[in-house]
Amino acid sequence: MARDVEQRVRRLHRTDWMALLSGTLFVVLGILVVTRELRDALVLIGVTVVGLAFAGVVAIIARVVRGK
Repeated sequence: MARDVEQRVRRLHRTDWMALLSGTLFVVLGILVVTRELRDALVLIGVTVVGLAFAGVVAIIARVVRGK
């Protein structure tokens, strides 16, 4: 019985929203830079900062909702 509970707890994995959204942001920005759709460095920096701020807010909200 205790072993089943232990295995179930190990299988559960909380999503790291900050890492997931930051990784997605950098992949999308990388694609935009390589394809020359995004050429202005100032826009790139602005989008990066806003995107990371959004990821941070989502991560904070997720932590509050989880109660941890």
